[in-house]
Amino acid sequence: MELQQIENNLNNPDFQYRLKAVSALKDYKSDVAVPLLTSKLRDREFLVRSFVAMGLGKQQTAESFAALMQMMKFDDNPNVRAEASNSLSLFGRVAASHLVLAFYKDDHWLVRRSILGALADLQCYEELFDVCLEAHRGEDITVQESAVDAFGMLSTTNQRVLALSQLLLLAENESERVRTHVAFALKHFDEPPAKEALQKLRQDTNHRVVAAALEELL
Repeated sequence: MELQQIENNLNNPDFQYRLKAVSALKDYKSDVAVPLLTSKLRDREFLVRSFVAMGLGKQQTAESFAALMQMMKFDDNPNVRAEASNSLSLFGRVAASHLVLAFYKDDHWLVRRSILGALADLQCYEELFDVCLEAHRGEDITVQESAVDAFGMLSTTNQRVLALSQLLLLAENESERVRTHVAFALKHFDEPPAKEALQKLRQDTNHRVVAAALEELL
């Protein structure tokens, strides 16, 4: 799409045109694309802002990083904040501390799950362990489940011992959904305490937990 057409479409009342214009900016260099993308940071349609966040993630500049930080912190739509966190992670480990801070400040499940995934992809294992702990101080069960899965993933990292200690505690969690994920996660560990906890989960009062603990034996 020609630049003049992109600029016209960015101001079209029909948000579908604005979406196409934002998408078309991927074919332009940062000095052209970033100013146009940032001009739509406050677009009234959250889907347009989400596309803006995706576009900014492909432009590795200080200005795009700052814009994504602003979106992740202040946008009023969790879909946009989650997309901004994903795009911010594309900048590499420099984004890790900002993602952790956002996790602590933003308790929406979509944003938190996006940050958990981003830190895992970045292989920032200390930061990932940190937010997993914070996840279990919150109330959202889906975030807790994702954190349990991440503890299992940490079995091959320098956070192995700490992750296992948390899983052993969570094996007694009152939520059968959490215990089910714990059963799967414990299979990544071969230490005797992990095997003992898994054996206990095979006798859980909830059939889904039992099935998860028994899966490899069936």
